[in-house]
Amino acid sequence: MWAKVVLWLLIFLLFNASSSSSAARLLFNSSTNPNKNLSHERRQLLGNGLGNTPPMGWNSWNHFQCDINEEMVRETADAMVSKGLAALGYEYINLDDCWAELNRDSQGNMVPSGSKFPSGIKALADYVHSKGLKFGIYSDAGSQTCSKSMPGSLGHEDQDAKTFASWGIDFLKYDNCENNDISPKERYPKMSEALANSGRTIFFSMCEWGSEDPALWAKSVGNSWRTTGDIQDNWDSMTSLADQNDKWASYAGPGGWNDPDMLEVGNGGMTTEEYRSHFSIWALAKAPLLIGCDIRGMDDTTYGLLTNNKLGVQGRKVKGDAGLEVWAGPLSDNRVAVVLWNRSSSKATVTASWSDIGLEQGKVVDARDLWEHSTKSASGQISAEIDSHACKMYVLTPK
Repeated sequence: MWAKVVLWLLIFLLFNASSSSSAARLLFNSSTNPNKNLSHERRQLLGNGLGNTPPMGWNSWNHFQCDINEEMVRETADAMVSKGLAALGYEYINLDDCWAELNRDSQGNMVPSGSKFPSGIKALADYVHSKGLKFGIYSDAGSQTCSKSMPGSLGHEDQDAKTFASWGIDFLKYDNCENNDISPKERYPKMSEALANSGRTIFFSMCEWGSEDPALWAKSVGNSWRTTGDIQDNWDSMTSLADQNDKWASYAGPGGWNDPDMLEVGNGGMTTEEYRSHFSIWALAKAPLLIGCDIRGMDDTTYGLLTNNKLGVQGRKVKGDAGLEVWAGPLSDNRVAVVLWNRSSSKATVTASWSDIGLEQGKVVDARDLWEHSTKSASGQISAEIDSHACKMYVLTPK
């Protein structure tokens, strides 16, 4: 059972971490110049000042889909604060699809659903802001949204961006349905420019499903970009998306993040150990951490927080054989975060040698188990016997 103290410890150990990168040495850069391989990428960033760390918050889709209303959203904002998640970095309350009427008004503006949001979106955003949180909304770079219950923003980018800004929107998830077979490279920059001219700074979350490898071109367009299709609440989907996202690890950094989709933790489709693996890998990969369950009734076993690495060097898979994998990423003070992951169908021992993760072979470390909140000494390698579909996550601190 995941105790809250474990999760708070996990936050404490990784909060504000910043460091160099290797896979052994490609993932972990030279410690004397941690920015060496990132400077060229950073010059191409969107430049709106957002996304210095991956976004953290909540999104309505995975649990509620179209069954949304303003009362539920207000209660979710309340719970984000009362359960202590806001204090730990979860700051966005994001509406997904199905918040608007199917037709625009006579001036061509998007209209909130009168039955779901009778007070309007601005009033809801004001309420979320009063809690010290930020408010996000959803639209689509096509003629209709994916549910086909709302108009898309294709051809209405400037108008919709100004509408969102007038409502106090802080985050836009921009989907890819009904796109008339127009390249994302043509459609997404139009909304990016519209947001820049809207009069409000809005985090731009591109959701084009990795269809045209956005990690290669989207840094100047969005603050995050989906590298995968949609996640499902099951082991096969989660592990597949982790692998797809890992391909693009070197392209993530402050201002622009790889996004393997939202968290399913707490929705019931996976075991506790599978959810622990899901959360650990998403955190190590510096993915956006957007809660996808109903946090109003969230129990102590569901989850807590692993916060972000300020430098934002994305961890990645550095070793894998027959479902036994090592994922690793750099932290401050020459520390390393390591996940030993058993994706096989039976209990097995997983081992990370120092050469796998960029540590000097003779180095002695304190290995802090972030889920068991225990520390042991290790030299040369770290091993653990791990149940099927489970993981161990450590912070290794050289002595």
